[in-house]
Amino acid sequence: MGQDRPNVVVTRKLPDAIETRMMELFDVQLNLDDQPMTKDEIIGALKTADVLVCTVTDRVDASMLSQADEKFRLIANYGTGVDHIDLATARKKGITVTNTPDVLTEDTADMTMAMLLAVPRRINEGERLLRAGDWSGWSPTGMLGHRIYGKRLGIIGMGRIGTAVARRARGFGISIHYHNRHRVHEETETELEATYWESPDQMLARMDMISVNCPHTPGTYHLLSARRLKLLQSHAVIVNTSRGEVIDENALTRMLVAGEIAGAGLDVFEHEPAVNPKLLALDNVVLLPHMGSATHEGRNDMGEKVLINIKTFVDGHTPPDRVLGEGF
Repeated sequence: MGQDRPNVVVTRKLPDAIETRMMELFDVQLNLDDQPMTKDEIIGALKTADVLVCTVTDRVDASMLSQADEKFRLIANYGTGVDHIDLATARKKGITVTNTPDVLTEDTADMTMAMLLAVPRRINEGERLLRAGDWSGWSPTGMLGHRIYGKRLGIIGMGRIGTAVARRARGFGISIHYHNRHRVHEETETELEATYWESPDQMLARMDMISVNCPHTPGTYHLLSARRLKLLQSHAVIVNTSRGEVIDENALTRMLVAGEIAGAGLDVFEHEPAVNPKLLALDNVVLLPHMGSATHEGRNDMGEKVLINIKTFVDGHTPPDRVLGEGF
């Protein structure tokens, strides 16, 4: 990049330790009040800065990137998903995009497993009942849910997170099935006793639980469409800790309201932070505010990756987490 201290603009408040290190390494403009930057503010950063550190809440589209100054050369995304960035336009303008893979895998898989337990066993529903003072004591037929032992889990997207979910689920005696753009290595299939389904339709129709773990790309938008959701059995549960856009949320909501599937665990939403009011009214749905990767350890590890990506790029080398393409 040809300079020792690039001008870096950060769009959101990051962990204190990461911000301190950034100030030591770069000429940095921090967002101390954590209010999301407006479109015009991000465009201003693209015109004046060398590096933009953005997050999943920051849309960086073609119209914005077209206004970037010639010296602007790096978007260091604080997060794994990059569906909020127009990668094709960035590539055309010679702008490198990096992300923070791997460090969020275990945290997101933990949250996925938590919801795979919470929905069938009605954990959130029971907790609300107790807090409301409506529990009258133990009953042989009170708060009956379903066991997960011996059930079939279909994983959509068998990447790092999907594989980590599968390892956890195996510990609960769950049968692992998956659909992926490419079949995983034979050793991984053997370890997890996992069954590969080339057709997502055939898999969806035969599963007790579905976990969505693929990224949002043009190819995965509404991958779980209204038609595909109709393939699920009435006792099925679906969990999404990936991106809300992968599921047709309106269709899913209609099916949940009608009792056509048993329940859902959603950490992400198609139009977040907006959530369909009909989902909020349902007892058979666990709703979380996009907190699958929200651990102190994970957020600091993300920041460390951002620092390494920027420093490596500034030193004239290829960043270790340069985003190369799309898919799952």
